[in-house]
Amino acid sequence: MSTGLSEQSAERVKELVSGARLTVITTHKSPDGDAVGSTLGLWHILRSAGKEAVVLVPDEVPEFLRWMPGFDGVRVFSEDPQGSSQLIAEADLLVSLDYNHLSRTGPEVETELRKSRAPFILIDHHQQPEAFAEVTYSDTRACSTAEMVYRMAVQLGWKDHISAGAAECIYCGIMTDSGSFRFPAVSPDTHRIAAELMERGLDHARVHREVYDTNLQDRLKLIGYALNEKLEVIPECAVAFIALTRDELERFNYRPGDTEGLVNQALSIRGIKLAAFFREGANEVKVSFRSKGYFDVNRFARGGWNGGGHMNAAGGSSPESVEEAIARFRIEVMALREEILKA
Repeated sequence: MSTGLSEQSAERVKELVSGARLTVITTHKSPDGDAVGSTLGLWHILRSAGKEAVVLVPDEVPEFLRWMPGFDGVRVFSEDPQGSSQLIAEADLLVSLDYNHLSRTGPEVETELRKSRAPFILIDHHQQPEAFAEVTYSDTRACSTAEMVYRMAVQLGWKDHISAGAAECIYCGIMTDSGSFRFPAVSPDTHRIAAELMERGLDHARVHREVYDTNLQDRLKLIGYALNEKLEVIPECAVAFIALTRDELERFNYRPGDTEGLVNQALSIRGIKLAAFFREGANEVKVSFRSKGYFDVNRFARGGWNGGGHMNAAGGSSPESVEEAIARFRIEVMALREEILKA
């Protein structure tokens, strides 16, 4: 059973929100459905309560998430660093959603956040949160940060401020981070929250269409190429992975979010217990890890991939070339062969 805020923390959140003229809501770099859904969901709630709030994301949001109500007002740091830095400096309250360490916002945003003298509220479900916030609401059993935003709103007496627009954003965060309600972290409470969101005016079928049924041909061709040409299996340790270079991504006119879910396709192979996806960027290789059973990819990602996350879903990065990163990954999983197979 997931938990809520302590009574003392709940009262302090009320005080901080009440006393803030401007609240800036932030999330992690490369924002996903939970990041965008939880931040916009909270934005709707605060606005309905008569508070001035702004959502600030570090970099570009994938197109399939830009339909969410309120997205037009989202500020993107990479598009306006000077204006975004000024926004952070003017904030009376900073709310950190869906990340456990300020470094997850990227070096530029992290620098500005650490300069701020405003208090922080942290709401997140990843393991080992950094102790930077005045109020930390951490629940690693929650399937999404969006679910935690909903529970906090109810606990603080803000349920009437959850409009149909807020419900859509929150549901999107829950749906995407729970793998459409299929991951182990989904609880009876998660389904109850979904039902309550429908009672608030949520059109759940529309949310699903907007996220999953708006693919461009280029994205489908990229996914087809990745699965047909780049999927590799290491059968002796039940591992599968996909790697895409910058040239390959450019060939299919890659846009942020186009490779979302590829790592899960690799994990879906019968008998596979650990999957990875490598995406070559300008200065680093981004890596996603997924696992079945009890192999802890959070620990694996923290061990040598500058990352972390959850037990069965984590991410990281490497300054190596994509070829070097893959070669090291092969060595590491072979060394962990027995642990992976037993998971």
